[in-house]
Amino acid sequence: MLASRFAALAALSLISIASAAAQPAGGAVPAARTIQVWSYGFGPQPIQLAAGQPVTLAFVNQAGVGHDFTAKDFFANSAITAGAAPGGKIELAPHATVAITLTPRAGTYMAHCSHFLHESLGMHDQIVVS
Repeated sequence: MLASRFAALAALSLISIASAAAQPAGGAVPAARTIQVWSYGFGPQPIQLAAGQPVTLAFVNQAGVGHDFTAKDFFANSAITAGAAPGGKIELAPHATVAITLTPRAGTYMAHCSHFLHESLGMHDQIVVS
């Protein structure tokens, strides 16, 4: 019984350490935004973010097929603190959710799905950071 209490206390300690490490400097909790992904679109349109303010973007693929969210300039001009966007792209398996935490720089950026013909079928969006 005592061992299970110590195990639970240790697990809670690790969770609080991990969540503290994931927060940006100064203890500010990032805002959260959900980006919906479906065949063939993104929402909201446009995606509006605050410049210099940390935000966690959760990309939710509602489709039964894979998609991506490609925004090379946006990711290159953002300070990513959790997650990754290799090559400026978030890959999304069917029905998957992928999160990334970043601090965006002011500007207007274009985003699209780079899969064959998906952009021409409507999978494009604009990210406005002001």
